[in-house]
Amino acid sequence: MEILEVFGYMGALLIGLVLGLIGGGGSILTVPILVYTLSLSPVTATAYSLFVVGTTSLIGALKNMKKKMVDFKTAIIFAIPAFIAVYLTRAFLITAIPNQLFQISGFIVSKNLAIMLFFAVIMVLASISMIRNKENEKELDAVIRYNYPLIIIEGFVVGVITGLVGAGGGFLIIPALVLLAKLPMKKAVATSLFIIAIKSLIGFIGDVQNIEIDWSFLLIFTAISVVGIFIGIWLNKFIDGKKLKKTFGWFVLIMGIYIIFKELTL
Repeated sequence: MEILEVFGYMGALLIGLVLGLIGGGGSILTVPILVYTLSLSPVTATAYSLFVVGTTSLIGALKNMKKKMVDFKTAIIFAIPAFIAVYLTRAFLITAIPNQLFQISGFIVSKNLAIMLFFAVIMVLASISMIRNKENEKELDAVIRYNYPLIIIEGFVVGVITGLVGAGGGFLIIPALVLLAKLPMKKAVATSLFIIAIKSLIGFIGDVQNIEIDWSFLLIFTAISVVGIFIGIWLNKFIDGKKLKKTFGWFVLIMGIYIIFKELTL
């Protein structure tokens, strides 16, 4: 086993660990780990990420269901357009994007480059969401109204983004559930995990018909990630999750900027 492959499987453990510790964020690491340590193409990596994120989030969602923390009514309203969007994106939009998009002064913008750059931008946005101070989170509780049309629209938008970059989109879902559905923060996080799990797995179904799946590798990688989430849930009893979330946010920000630099200077 090569050293990069070892780092890749260690990354799988880290993905689950972060999800268990802070209830989100681990999925944003999946694509970079699969692309840069295990040498998968961005299209394949985003597909695999949907399965890993979906399965690992499902473990957390089931735990939250036992505690009756999931708001199923809101989840269904948000999730249905998200399910449709993520499936259509993976089944049709990704395959419809040409391998070479355009050329600027001899610089070729390929499909893989565009996916990685878009993913890096999402990483930067996610990092800002995680770095924000507690006052901003408190402001989210000052809800204006219960806006179903906007919940549906945001669900569709998040579904498209999830389909394109293979990330769960929790940093978009949680504010939407708090602002538009008046859910308390803890319930929004729990409901978000449920939405992410189902949405990601449905998106992956859209890939099965287009991409050859290495099931042995994918199941091993996912199993390691699931072990990580259990370790993270246990460690969460001893570590301040708020401080960890902010620290992880800075790490994701640096990673996002690094990916942009790396992809544009190849």
